[in-house]
Amino acid sequence: MSSSHAQHWDPAQYAEHARFVSDLGMPVVELLAPKPGERILDLGCGDGALTLKLAKLGCTVVGVDSSPDMVAAAKSLGLNAQVMDGQRLPFTNEFDAVFSNAALHWMNHPKDVITSVWRALNPGGRFVGEFGGYGNVSTITTAIEAVLFSRGMTIANPWFFPRPDEYRKLLEAMGFAVDSIALIPRPTPLPEDMSGWLQTFAQPYTSALPATETRGFLSEVVEALRPMLCDAKGTWHADYVRLRFSATKPQTAL
Repeated sequence: MSSSHAQHWDPAQYAEHARFVSDLGMPVVELLAPKPGERILDLGCGDGALTLKLAKLGCTVVGVDSSPDMVAAAKSLGLNAQVMDGQRLPFTNEFDAVFSNAALHWMNHPKDVITSVWRALNPGGRFVGEFGGYGNVSTITTAIEAVLFSRGMTIANPWFFPRPDEYRKLLEAMGFAVDSIALIPRPTPLPEDMSGWLQTFAQPYTSALPATETRGFLSEVVEALRPMLCDAKGTWHADYVRLRFSATKPQTAL
């Protein structure tokens, strides 16, 4: 799911701490409106949870992800999944739609992604997705960076969280017609406290620390976030903001 060498995806850890990501992806599937018989590319398929749903709807689905472990998990479901960099897709005029959920913010060369998707689509094909948009996890990121700074460290934000107009321009520059695009604030309950989220998603930050300091660092970040993201009942939330979009490659495109 990630193109960052500092981020490692463990399917068991992901299932424990982050299953909500695919569970909340059904509105994007509905926006895609897949039809039986369509050939669909699931870009950043992860462990295949949504890929499997598309396959059960009668689509021929190919899942691609940069994580070998996640691809192995997807294959264990009987899916056609391949290890691949989403910024360098090798397909040409092969798919009726490209679908992506919670993956594009890990790919820091969006022009390359959009170019690859354009090439992979048949004329008239759809590019439909949702990923972190402007302001996504800003409270969490601010706390992480503050605790790092207190330790004399500065690490660049590893994610791409664009504004709608920014991403629209990138799509239109490639030739896509943008059918819809919007930011969706979505504070998301977590299955446990914030430490599980940090261990799963914040590795580009934590991997820069000596292993002996990781536990203390996580504890500091959790306590910094407690007043803002933990409610009176003890339920933690992540301050998610998603960018959801649908775009079409014109029928006349070469």
